[in-house]
Amino acid sequence: MDRVTELIFYVNGRQVIEKNADPETMLLPYLRKNLRFTGTKYGCGGGGCGACTVMISQYDPIAKKIRHHPANACLTPICSLYGAAITTVEGIGSTKTRIHPVQERIAKCHGTQCGFCTPGMVMSIYTLLRNHPEPTLDQLTDALGGNLCRCTGYRPIIDVCKTFCKTSGCCQVKENGTCCLDQEINGLPELEEGNKTSSKLFSEEKFLPLDPTQELIFPPELMIMAEKRPPKTRVFHGDRMTWISPVTLKELLETKFKYPQAPIVMGNTSVGPEMKFKGVFHPVIISPGRIEELNVVNHACSGLTLGAGLSLAQVKDVLADVVQKLPEENTQIYHALLKHLRTLAGSQIRNMASLGGHIVSRHLDSDLNPLLAVGNCTLNLLSEEGKRQIPLNEKFLSKDPSADLKPQEILISVNIPYSRKWEFVSAFRQAQRQQNALAIVNSGMRVFFGKGDGIIRELSILYGGVGPTIICAKNSCQKLTGRPWSEETLDAACRLILDEVSLPGSAPGGKVEFKRTLIISFLFKFYLEVSQILRRMDPGHYPSLAKKYESALEDLHSRNHWSTLQYQNVDPKQLPGDPIGRPIMHLSGIKHATGEAIYCDDMPAVDRELFLTFVTSSRAHAKIVSIDLSEALSLPGVVDIVTADHLQDVNSFSTETFLATDEVFCVGQLVCAVIADSETQSRRAAKQVKIVYQDVEPLILTIEDAIRHKSFFKTERKLEYGNVDKAFKVVDQILEGEIHMGGQEHFYMETQSMLVVPKGEDQEIDIYVSTQSPKYIQDVVASVLKVPANKVMCHVRRVGGAFGGKVVKTSTMAAITAFAASKHGRAVRCVLERGEDILITGGRHPYFAKYKVGFMNDGRILALDMEHYNNGGSSLDESLWVIEMGLLKMDNAYKFANLRCRGWACRTNLPSNTALRGFGFPQAGLITESCIVEVAAKCGLSPEKVRMINMYKEIDQTPYKQEINAKNLSQCWKECMAKSSYSMRRTAVEKFNAENYWKKKGLAMVPLKFPVGVGSVAFSQAAALVHIYLDGSALVTHGGIEMGQGVHTKMIQVVSRELRMPMSNVHLRGTSTETVPNTNISGGSVVADLNGLAVKDACQTLLKRLEPIISKNPQGTWKDWAQTAFDESISLSAIGYFRGYESHMNWEKGEGHPFEYFVYGAACSEVEIDCLTGDHKNIRTDIVMDVGYSINPALDIGQVEGAFIQGMGLYTIEELKYSPQGVLHTRGPNQYKIPAICDIPTELHISFLPPSEKSNTLYSSKGLGESGVFLGCSVFFAIRDAVSAARQERGLSGPLKLSSPLTPEKIRMACEDKFTKMIPRDEPGSYVPWNVHI
Repeated sequence: MDRVTELIFYVNGRQVIEKNADPETMLLPYLRKNLRFTGTKYGCGGGGCGACTVMISQYDPIAKKIRHHPANACLTPICSLYGAAITTVEGIGSTKTRIHPVQERIAKCHGTQCGFCTPGMVMSIYTLLRNHPEPTLDQLTDALGGNLCRCTGYRPIIDVCKTFCKTSGCCQVKENGTCCLDQEINGLPELEEGNKTSSKLFSEEKFLPLDPTQELIFPPELMIMAEKRPPKTRVFHGDRMTWISPVTLKELLETKFKYPQAPIVMGNTSVGPEMKFKGVFHPVIISPGRIEELNVVNHACSGLTLGAGLSLAQVKDVLADVVQKLPEENTQIYHALLKHLRTLAGSQIRNMASLGGHIVSRHLDSDLNPLLAVGNCTLNLLSEEGKRQIPLNEKFLSKDPSADLKPQEILISVNIPYSRKWEFVSAFRQAQRQQNALAIVNSGMRVFFGKGDGIIRELSILYGGVGPTIICAKNSCQKLTGRPWSEETLDAACRLILDEVSLPGSAPGGKVEFKRTLIISFLFKFYLEVSQILRRMDPGHYPSLAKKYESALEDLHSRNHWSTLQYQNVDPKQLPGDPIGRPIMHLSGIKHATGEAIYCDDMPAVDRELFLTFVTSSRAHAKIVSIDLSEALSLPGVVDIVTADHLQDVNSFSTETFLATDEVFCVGQLVCAVIADSETQSRRAAKQVKIVYQDVEPLILTIEDAIRHKSFFKTERKLEYGNVDKAFKVVDQILEGEIHMGGQEHFYMETQSMLVVPKGEDQEIDIYVSTQSPKYIQDVVASVLKVPANKVMCHVRRVGGAFGGKVVKTSTMAAITAFAASKHGRAVRCVLERGEDILITGGRHPYFAKYKVGFMNDGRILALDMEHYNNGGSSLDESLWVIEMGLLKMDNAYKFANLRCRGWACRTNLPSNTALRGFGFPQAGLITESCIVEVAAKCGLSPEKVRMINMYKEIDQTPYKQEINAKNLSQCWKECMAKSSYSMRRTAVEKFNAENYWKKKGLAMVPLKFPVGVGSVAFSQAAALVHIYLDGSALVTHGGIEMGQGVHTKMIQVVSRELRMPMSNVHLRGTSTETVPNTNISGGSVVADLNGLAVKDACQTLLKRLEPIISKNPQGTWKDWAQTAFDESISLSAIGYFRGYESHMNWEKGEGHPFEYFVYGAACSEVEIDCLTGDHKNIRTDIVMDVGYSINPALDIGQVEGAFIQGMGLYTIEELKYSPQGVLHTRGPNQYKIPAICDIPTELHISFLPPSEKSNTLYSSKGLGESGVFLGCSVFFAIRDAVSAARQERGLSGPLKLSSPLTPEKIRMACEDKFTKMIPRDEPGSYVPWNVHI
């Protein structure tokens, strides 16, 4: 057999010849490390986030066509790329050559913040445009379904998409029967007040046009290679694995005969993650080249035959074409398959994964297999022994050996028969998120009546997600055959199926009662769907559905997005060159979009660099009996393993211990660190460290466990105002309740990354790290290395998202990495994989609260007594500070005349929780709002009315006796009421709910008072350094970290205004302890405030010095003035300093002035829920914010939106799952769902209040980084409103207890009905659940 052993492919138009291709090497590390294309980012390693998206182009010599498709580089083995052309973000444009219109628009439409996800976004849009130069908005949002962004909230990215669409900017939506062009109906009056406000953040007219003729051409050499050279089998040998790519069917069969156990890999979307995350290893992999027989599409008289090698995206295109051409009665199964193909994974995975791979993998939650099985599909198999056909049925799906492929057999193609008249097929699925999420339960259902008499002749029902394999309700279907299609049959079917498809209480994946309910809810939907079609086909014979039931059949997900923005224009008297108040693009926006922005792990390797991997505890509370390092140390390339013994007396700093000594207190605690020559070697060795544990009691995981064991950090914190006990005696009613709130993962796109470089002399060491606090890292590393801080320099260029998660744990890991670097005198790099990052770093604190509230019948709350508990995890970190901030902010927008609130931080055996955007307020605020809603329900009033009655009025006093002027709070509330047309839409929602039984809408409006400040003067000091050079350019550096919020951009705006110098003359290099010492943590919404005042101070110092020179030569340039100053020996460098906001808090007395100012706002959200599945859709959100005088409206709107969407995720779909042993199940985007582009409200309207007062902040602006998170709970309360409507209609009068996050499971189970009553329930204690509620 002729063989090729050289791998040839192209990257960005250049040929790559790899003589030693290793089958274990993925395209992502090859691009980043071997070819130094670092624009393509590592985000998750499992194809779940889209940060590594590239375009792969392949030429088909038979069809003479080039196919471009997006792919996840992290799952693409380089050996699969023979003859392909890869395009990365660097290949489509750069600032050195020219930028591509996609890159320009994503930057100028403000679609980047931290910028880490941007190259992936760019490549997804770019690939779509290569295939469809004039796409629809649907195609664009679909193309971005596999790309996650944690910063922007997606709205600006949709704006980018709209600029490429053929359609107008109209919403194309008739959600409430109205179009956006009908302004009055939407309550958005034409913007009056002359030209005071603006609604655009960018000008489309100036964009580069998209010119398809200017794109990179497909390399002609690859075309010639494909057409002229006879194809040869390609074989690549690595250290541990062999990759064989046969190019003819005959060779494929021979290879499979020789290696029967070798998997056949097409897209590597199933085998890849198994090898990476589950440790499965295959010594041989067979990956067919372009074999014609595997790519067939045959239309026969009985049905469609599809090649097993077709990608799911190709299958989708084929089916979309077929359903257009054939009569509907023949295409039932194709319609059902298309429905699932639209939501299955993201566009990248659908373009990589093959139909055959999807079928043969037989994942228990496969969306297509249940449908293919009910559709009586057959599989065409081939081996050296000959052809064979087997049915794709429940036996095949359960891997029954009698019905499976034999080891030597290959799946060639799949026959999908046409449906017949009176045959109906439906597809159902419910997931945590609408798109790109594995189904919790899915189902395929088919019924055949034979003729129009409505008697069941054939029935087939399969479920995925409810057992170890896909389950067929075969016996139930047999018993139902011969019965009429009626309510009685449905009722019998539900009972039969619940008996047959039984799910134990301890089933993997949890959500057991929800899954049982979905099984029969889907069946009911199928009954309704078929009944409706029968009625259409024969109106005389079949009764029509009750009008109220029809909504059960309508899909929730409308697609076309529409948004409006409104902010204040700058004063007409402002100088045209003064950038303050203008929507300036993010300073790094273009570099984000071209991949030229350098993040920590993009830095080139240093000579003799080592890589460090942490070994973490697998037990939540145990003694370490022994650690055996011998096997790990014996592996090639391993240099050292650092343990607590090496660190000895420097193994801790403040309250944090670095490496475990003799006891571990959580799963994920750092035990030791393996240092090796390469990342691969260090990760392999880390798996070989053998640790023996002995479990220790008690195991404390939940807050309830901690309360039982009195396991708290330090003492309680308490805030008291008025006389609570006395007030309880005079109220009309008293209500007691409690609420749980789950935690949240930061999910910054750039995982924890650091590179430590010893300088080789004077014990100096440089640390390049992704952190919010360089000074803290400097202090911790200096302590561990026992050197003064002046020897340790910490540098941060930019951070790919942080949200509070890159301070304490980052410093621990940096300290150990620095220790290893110092010990060996070599640079050491440490970059966490996503799963390690989520496991080790903790997140937002889960909360539990008890409340007792006394109120009058008119809704006035006179007394409130609360207890707050947070789950701090195994070490103190910032847990007590979070409790304090929660107590100080718990009043939100309400004046409680008599209040007592106490708080405790609980010590548990979970990874230590830490700061996360909002810092205690999103939890404390939700508790208070829940209390308000309960009071409203008891008084028979609307929550909005009770909110208004209790709101702060004008000048008032907070519970800690700080004065407050709440005029703008009322203003935001009134504006939001008006702009959202609240009362009109409330009527519309009630009308909708009266007419629809299975779908309900909800509407809720929530006010916001967010205090800004860090509680002490010292923590809010800041410094800056400004140099002016002799050519008139300026260099500025300050203590703030750029992590996406645009602080560097704002600082350059400040310099530009103060020095009256164009922004293009000002440069900023990053943040370093070398230039500005003793900086504070970047967080708490005050980074631009504090550093901006320091930068302003430096500029004013310079101007004061230079005033005499400038006044002598007013027409001069900065170059002239700088030269003159130099000639006159006047310093052109100045340090700026801001001593901090006045801030103090006395907890003994419960009073103080901890905050500088308050951000006010309000949000109104409308949702629609599906009572049968628990699904919800965000229809519309209106947000009004009081932001003072915005320094940069584009950045500020971006902060508000991004925070809102992150908050929406917190309160609805983001759910952390822990096992009863304290092991985290949700360690990546496959299990943990953050909002994707499909989750954002269909309509989003944001407006800023006109500024009303000057303040002593930076140009009277306000910090907006965190406040918007809490507004996400407007969606929570809108869902609650919808659930209440459903319960009311069903006659359920008891109190409604809902915890956060309000997932599909909780929504469905709260909408109690005959189906939830029908399911079996397990007695608590009779089984061990898969997860515990933390």
